[in-house]
Parts: sequence; C-alpha cells; structure tokens
Amino acid sequence: MEMTEVTGVSLKRGSLAVEGNDSMAPAEEAKRQKVLDSCLPTGQDGLEHGSPPTSGHVPGPPEAVNAGQGKKNSDVQLEEEEEEEEDGLSEEAEEEEEAESFADMMKHGLTELDVGITKFVSSHQGFSGILKERYSDFVVHEIGKDGRISHLDDLSVPVDEEDPSEDVFTVLTAEEKQRLEELQLFKNKETSVAIEVVEDTKEKRTVIHQAIKSLFPGLETKTEDREGKKYIVAYHAAGKKALANPRKHSWPKSRGSYCHFVLYKENKDTMDAINVLSKYLRVKPNIFSYMGTKDKRAITVQEIAVLKNITGTDDQVQQAMNSLKEIGFINYYGMQRFGTTAVPTYQVGRAILQNSWTEVMDLILKPRSGAEKGYLVKCREEWAKSKDPAAALRKLPVKRCVEGQLLRGLSKYGMKNIVSAFGIIPRNNRLMYIHSYQSYVWNNMVSKRIEEYGLKPVPGDLVLKGATATYIDEEDVNNYSIHDVVMPLPGFDVIYPKHKISEAYREMLTADNLDIDNMRHKIRDYSLSGAYRKIIIRPQNVSWEVVAYDDPKIPLFNTDVDNLEGKPPPVFASEGKYRALKMDFSLPPSTYATMAIREVLKMDTSIKNQTQLNTTWLR
Repeated sequence: MEMTEVTGVSLKRGSLAVEGNDSMAPAEEAKRQKVLDSCLPTGQDGLEHGSPPTSGHVPGPPEAVNAGQGKKNSDVQLEEEEEEEEDGLSEEAEEEEEAESFADMMKHGLTELDVGITKFVSSHQGFSGILKERYSDFVVHEIGKDGRISHLDDLSVPVDEEDPSEDVFTVLTAEEKQRLEELQLFKNKETSVAIEVVEDTKEKRTVIHQAIKSLFPGLETKTEDREGKKYIVAYHAAGKKALANPRKHSWPKSRGSYCHFVLYKENKDTMDAINVLSKYLRVKPNIFSYMGTKDKRAITVQEIAVLKNITGTDDQVQQAMNSLKEIGFINYYGMQRFGTTAVPTYQVGRAILQNSWTEVMDLILKPRSGAEKGYLVKCREEWAKSKDPAAALRKLPVKRCVEGQLLRGLSKYGMKNIVSAFGIIPRNNRLMYIHSYQSYVWNNMVSKRIEEYGLKPVPGDLVLKGATATYIDEEDVNNYSIHDVVMPLPGFDVIYPKHKISEAYREMLTADNLDIDNMRHKIRDYSLSGAYRKIIIRPQNVSWEVVAYDDPKIPLFNTDVDNLEGKPPPVFASEGKYRALKMDFSLPPSTYATMAIREVLKMDTSIKNQTQLNTTWLR
C-alpha cells in the first residue's frame, strides 16, 4: 500500500514477550469479533482501520516462538539463517523485479466486480481521478478515544530518570565481567557471582547493581553481608528460561507495562514496519500492540487523501462530497482485502473451509499472473516443475513470506501432512484467508440487499442492540435508518435476515460446497463464529477543497516529517495544468477509505484500473 500513516503503537514490556495471540479469553474474543469485526485481518495494505495488514508475517502479530526453551531449536536456528540470507539480498534480485512494469503485472489483477463490489448509494454523476499517484497522496492519522489525533511532532529521545550513570561501564573489572557473562549464559556451574564492594557506600552499591542489570540482562542482584564485608550477589531470577529470552527479564519493573510511541511510516504497511522494528530490537512482533489488535485505544481514523488530475466540474465535486457527508458509502471490504494476484485470498479461504488441503497448497504455491517479486515467480516455477518443497524453498532469498513458511512446513512434515505444514504459517496469516472468504460473501450479499430493497430499512433486516443482533419488525421499521442496518459475516454464532437475502446467503455457500448451518471446522482455528457489520457508513468531519497544480511530482500537503523539518506548506495557484481534490474525513475502525473515495468518483478503485489511469505510477 502506497501511503503515509501515523499511528500509536505500544511495545509490551519484556516480561510479557512470550504471550501468544491465543491468550485472549474466549468470551472477550467472541465479543470483540461480534460487535465490530475489528479482529479480521486485511489481505493487503492497511486501509482497513481495525485490522493489521499483510506482509512477511501478515496480517496480524505472529505467534511467538516459545521463549521458555533453554536451548535453541532448529526452527529458531533456521529463522536466524533466513535473517542472514534476507540481509544479504542482492541488488541484482531487486533490479530483476523492475524488469516488468507494475502496470503490466496488474493486467491480471482483480476488479471490484470480482469481489462483489457493484453498487453505489448516491445519484451524482461520477468523474475520473487518479488515486495514490504518489504514496504521499494518502495520509492516515489515528484518533484516540480522547479525540486527540496522533502526530509525529517530536523526535527527541525521552529522558529516563532510571538511566544509569556512566560509571556502570567502568565499575566492574574485566574478570568480574567475564564471570558475570559466564553466569548469564550458563557457561559454568556457578549459580551466582559475588562481587565485593571495596569502597562501601550506598552510591557505590547502587552503581554496581545498575551495571550488572544493564550490561547482563536476565540477572538479578541483591546485597549480602559476609564476614563484615558487603557483596553484590548476581543470580538468575528466572532460572534457565532467562537464557532463551534475556530481554524478557531486563525491562525495569518500575517503568510500567508498555512503552507507547508514535509510528510514522511511508510506503510500508503496518506489519512490514513492525517486522523491521522487531528485527532490530530482536523481539517478537506480537509484543507490539496497535489499533485493531489487542487494544482499543483508537476509535476513529483521520484520512487525508488527494485524487490527482480530476475531471469533474466544481458542481460535480460539490454534489459528490455533500452526498458522502450526508449519506455515506457502502461499507464494502476494499480490494486490498483480497490480494493483488490472479489467485484471490478468498479462494484459499474457501478451500480451507472445504477441508481441501491439496487445493490450499496448490493455490498458495502455483504460478500465477499479477504483481509479484521475481524470486517468488522462480519459486513457483520450481514448485510447478518438481513439486519438491526444498528445491522451491532454495529459490527464495526471503523465506519469511507465506510461501516460504508453507514450503518449510512441507519439507518438515511431508506432502501427506499438509495440515501440519500449513500450521507453520503464523495463525493470523492463516486466518486472513478464511476472513477474506467471509468478506467476499458479505460484499456480494450487501450488493444483493441494496439491489433488492434499496436504502431504507425493511422488516427482516438486522440491527444491533448492544452486542446482540435483532430483527426489525413491521411496526417499528420507521424507528430505524439504513445507517442502523447490519448484515452478518457467515458463521455459527450469527443470525441471518428474515427476507430474500437469507436464502441468498444459503445459495452462495451451498454453491461453494459449504453448509451454512454448520460453520464449525474440525480444526478449531478455522471455525467461523461470524460477526455483524454496518452496511452504510457516514464519515465524520468531512471537508474538501479543489486545488490547481502544474507539477504532478510535488506533494499537495505537508506530512508530519515535512513539518518537523520546517518545510513551508505548498502554495496553490488560482489556475494550473491539473486539478486535484483534497479530502479530509474520519472513519470508524474496520472501514476502508478507498470505498469512501469510490463513492465520490463512482469508478473502480482496483489497482488494475488505477494503473491504467496512472501511466507514471510515481513511487
């Protein structure tokens, strides 16, 4: 996804680093999924608010490797080898990716029609515009519950009152450091190391305590009197578990449970950014929390978008934006939910739900047309030729992608145990596929609902009362608006409308060889409980302006980094070669800004269509 995004992120204190995604209480998880569908991962770029997008470890925080092991297992060792290979990825491989233009690759991509996106709610005449000509044309800011918009406005390192003095680096002798290191790494039989405090003062003891804890994470200290002398005794508070993850035990207990920070990223999706941070901090990605995962800090998201080179008149723009402000847009799952290649993610999800594991394997690994990196193409070609997972894996310099993880699983468990091989892929990656199928069904059913009944609530529609879905009766239909109506994502714990659309759900799932009355899978992870989602969303804080410009390479507004660097805001001329529509609005979680923009333009927002409009595709 080409965009600039600013969001609040929390890094969980090290003592919680091994907590996996399955640790949430079932009741809490069910409630969260049912009310807002905010746990559903996206398929691509993070324009959905409330769900982490896809990447190497996509789309949500991967499950942690068990850090309680005292020895390094083969999987961990393989991951480290993969890191080294990925760090050494040659420029030649990157240059190869440029051989075929992005537009050529996207000739085989999906269109909105392919994923059930067919209807509009407004009556205005649409117009053309280029969406995301530059990644800086799309900016996202998280809005907290207190109404504060997240901005990157300070690059200074916070002052930590607990930071030790410079003395910590000199207070220990070389021999003492060696003994402490051997203790930390369990290289000898000692269970503790005692260091005599030669010049006994409280200040001197404090510095020694700080030196040991800061230089040798995982060790705890205490003061002891021995024969009239003071000693600082270092020991392993967590036993041999500390060796597997020393950072788990090195976070100061008085510092709180989270380190909150603002994440600013350009032209990189959320999980890619998290993976970069986790790599350099040498922690697992799942200790980062952000909107749409385990916390609910943000309730809305501010969008700033430019549609370049628009063709609409001022009157057309005014009508379109007023409609967006007053009526809203159909709350479709956007194109990024379904992937960018000729094999949509919902097809893999459907095969999982059908328990067709050979098809799952083939869909993920087979050659396909579309936007892909050169080394992935070679990997797929090798797979199609040899069906040898080890040989195909050797074609991947970057093995942390889904394809690499599946191939590693097939190498480990064999071709006859695809379920276990697929299980090597992080849980949220796997769930992304079946959630994509749910989204595909929902999009198609909402289009049918609007075609059949229009934009007014009708008896048999569903609305939410708290977390519970109830039917609209004939006598109270006038008490609701279309903005109250929800429709279910298929699952075992939802109800369906009491009108024609209920049968449409059943027919669609039956055609896909699925039983709508039994959405429980024999593998628990793939059982779908379902969720409810509003069919029409009305953005808040909508504003817009049409600006003229001459140079398509010049950004039309400042980012937070631009402001930090003191760059003056752009000055627009009264006339120019091109016209752009600058939009500003706020959306609730689990909605797609591209679907709001689609309603304004009344045009296909798929990358396939946009690349035909945007011949330069500036990066």
